[in-house]
Amino acid sequence: MVTSSASPSLFSRLLKPVLLGAATLLVAWLAAIGGLAPTRASAIAVGAFIFVVGTILVASEYRIPAAFGALAVLVATRSMSLVDVLGHTQLDIIFFLCGMMVIVGVLKDLGFMSWIIQSIISRKNMTGVSFTIILCLLSALLASILDEVSSIVVILALVFQVCDTLKIRPTPFVLIGVLCTNIGSPTTMLGNPVGIFIGTKAGFTFTQFLHGASPITVVSILATIGVLLLWFRQDIRLMTERMEEHRREHKGLGPLVKIPYKTGLFILVATVTTIAFHHQIEALLGLVGTPGNHNAFLIVTPLVAAGILMAWRPHRAGHYVREDVEWETLLFFMLLFAISGSLEVTGVTDNMALKLRTLTTRGLSTHMLSALVVGISSIGSAFVDNMTFVAAFSPVIKEMVSFDTTYNTLWWALLFGACYGGNITVIGSTANIVALGLLERHSHLRISFLEWFKVGLAVGVVTCVIGWAAICIEPPPHPAVPQTPAPAAEVPDAAESAVVSVAP
Repeated sequence: MVTSSASPSLFSRLLKPVLLGAATLLVAWLAAIGGLAPTRASAIAVGAFIFVVGTILVASEYRIPAAFGALAVLVATRSMSLVDVLGHTQLDIIFFLCGMMVIVGVLKDLGFMSWIIQSIISRKNMTGVSFTIILCLLSALLASILDEVSSIVVILALVFQVCDTLKIRPTPFVLIGVLCTNIGSPTTMLGNPVGIFIGTKAGFTFTQFLHGASPITVVSILATIGVLLLWFRQDIRLMTERMEEHRREHKGLGPLVKIPYKTGLFILVATVTTIAFHHQIEALLGLVGTPGNHNAFLIVTPLVAAGILMAWRPHRAGHYVREDVEWETLLFFMLLFAISGSLEVTGVTDNMALKLRTLTTRGLSTHMLSALVVGISSIGSAFVDNMTFVAAFSPVIKEMVSFDTTYNTLWWALLFGACYGGNITVIGSTANIVALGLLERHSHLRISFLEWFKVGLAVGVVTCVIGWAAICIEPPPHPAVPQTPAPAAEVPDAAESAVVSVAP
C-alpha cells in the first residue's frame, strides 16, 4: 500500500522535469536542423532559453533557479563569455525600474494613492455605468504613469471598498480593473517594463513613445469599455440598484477623511515632467550624439528623484529599498536578459532576422509581418511573462531595422502584442497574478481559468486587432536618434558568430 501511494507522487514530481528536458532538447535540435542554430554554441543558447521559458510555464516558482542554471551552462560550455553575460543584463533598465519603484513607494507612504480612492467614492449621483467607466479610465491612466502592479493595488482597494459597502461580488470589477490596467500600461515607458525595454532598444525618446502609443491606447481603451459594459451588464445594473438603495439610507459610499495629497502630486508631476523633457535636457547638457549616452537622462531621472526622496525621508529610506523594490522580479529580468542575449551573441537572432526577411522577399508585406509579430507575441504573452518574448524578439527586430528602417513598425507590433496579449489568461501579466492574490486574500474568492479566458480573449483579440490596424493605417513615429552602435569589443564576436552560422 505504501509503495502504490508513493509511486504516483514520485511520478508526478518527475514528469514535469522529464517533459521539460525533452522539450528543451527537441526545440534545440529542431533549431539546429532548421538553420536557426547550426553551431554547438547557438544550439545550447536555444536550449537554455527554452528551458527557462518551459520552467515559467510548468513551475514558475523555480524560474530564478532555472535561470541561474541555464546561465551557468552557457558560461561553462563557452557559448557565452562572462563579459557577454554582464553586457546583456540591461542594467540601465534595471536601474530605471528600481528608481520608479522607490518613487511609487514614497507616493503610497504620503497617502497619494488613498487620496485618489477618496476622490472617486466622494462623487455624488454615481451609477454602475459611470463607476465602471471611471474604473476603466483610472486603471489605464494610473498604469501609464506609475506601473501596472502599483496601479492594480490602488484600483482594487477602490473596488473592494465600493463592493464591500454595497455588498456585491467584486470579481467582475476586479476583472474590469486589471484588463484596463494592461491596456493602459503600454501608453508610456513608465507603465510596463516592456515599454522601457522596447523604448530604449529602439531608440525612442519619451515623447516619441507617448506620441506613437497614446492614440492607439485611447482607441483600445474605448473599445474595451464598450466590450466590458456589454459583458458585465448584469453586474453593473446590480451595482446601480445597490447604489440607489445605499444613498437612500446613507450619505456616501464610505467614511471620508481629509488626506494631504499635494506633496505626492507635486512629486509625481515633477518626475513625469522631467522624464517627458529628458531629450531636451540631454541636449542642454551636451549628451545628445555622445556615444553610450542616448536617453541617459531618461534612465537617471528616477534614480535622482528616488535619491532625493530617500534623503528627504531618511527614516523610511530602508523601508522603500527593502519593501517597495521588487528585487526578485528585477533579478529575474537581469538573468532573462542575459540568457536571451546569448541568442544574439551566438547568431540565432541574426538567422531569425534573415529568415523573416526571406518571407518579405517572397511576398509577405510589412503589414502581414506586423500581424505575425502581434500574433506571436500576444499568444506567447498569454502563457509566459511578456518580457520573455520581448527580450527574445527585440534583437531580431533590431537586426531587421538595420536592413530597412520601414521595419520600425515591428517595434510597435511587439509592444502592443505583448501588452494586450497579457489580458488573455490569468497568468498573462504580473498585474493579473497580483489581482488574483489580492482578491483571494480579501474576499476568499477565485477566478477560474475559463471565466478569465472568455472575457480576456474577447478583449485581447479586439485590442490586438486595433493595435495592428492602427500601425498599418498610420505608422507610428520612427526613432529620431539613431541607435547606439555596439561597442567595438563586441563587434568581432558578433561578426564571427554570423560567419559561423552561415558556414556550410
